[in-house]
Amino acid sequence: MPRKRRPYGERHRRLEKLLAALYVGGWPARLWRMFPGADDVRLERHELALGRDPDRPPLKLAFASDFHLGPTTSRQILDNAFALLREAAPDVLVLGGDYVFLGATPERVRELNDRVATVPAPSKVAVLGNHDFWARPARLEVALSAAGTIILVNEALRLPPPHDDVGIVGLDDPFTSLEVGDHASRQRAVDQALDKVSDARVRIAVCHSPDGLAWIRGRGMHLFLCGHTHGGHIALPGYRPLVMPSPVGKLYPHGRHQVDGTTLFVSRGVGGSIVPMRTWAPPDVAAFTIR
Repeated sequence: MPRKRRPYGERHRRLEKLLAALYVGGWPARLWRMFPGADDVRLERHELALGRDPDRPPLKLAFASDFHLGPTTSRQILDNAFALLREAAPDVLVLGGDYVFLGATPERVRELNDRVATVPAPSKVAVLGNHDFWARPARLEVALSAAGTIILVNEALRLPPPHDDVGIVGLDDPFTSLEVGDHASRQRAVDQALDKVSDARVRIAVCHSPDGLAWIRGRGMHLFLCGHTHGGHIALPGYRPLVMPSPVGKLYPHGRHQVDGTTLFVSRGVGGSIVPMRTWAPPDVAAFTIR
């Protein structure tokens, strides 16, 4: 069943209407492109040794989040990000949500499909973010599915051979899910998804926000991938965020961390949302080799 839009506050609704009118024509992205390095995207490379059978080939996983197709993200920065994803030649492409900003218009949905389709990964997995649920998630799911992507919202799968010892769990968006159920029902749905891959040799969880860490902490996940924070988007020298709306993101605003036996990776994402510019929060995509 297609997922429905989720409600958000009147204050945020008014803000998005104002920004949609203010940013008409996409001028913020064009203006930001005039600054040197504005379109640069980092490729973060990581290796993990997780006790896989040595007879199996290494798993190459690419992760990207927060494309924010819309008036505050230039096409050039998206071109650069997807070039890096293709360069990584992943066995599995994992996408962390927030694919659009200010609505899932037909043009943005079509562009999302076209871009994801250019990455020739045998497996593609995606979760949804708060901006996706505020837009038209059903449209985004159709676009991603047409590009060969499986969308997981509190659901799980095993990768095909030769990587069938790897299980991936995709979690719901922590922020917008507060509007659609109580804590017990949300945790129960997560537990059911985790149970489906409990016998996998390697267990990977994906969530749009690091706040999903509370759902999987201590549950034997080897790798937890998320985005949402933008690394603060506007940060001080030393990559110190000025504002961070994510409680867990305040502890882990970006990068790789070890938390109770789980490797947590928080991507800064690619695009812009409310503010088109970034300071000391460079966009990134990640490539993992899991041995």
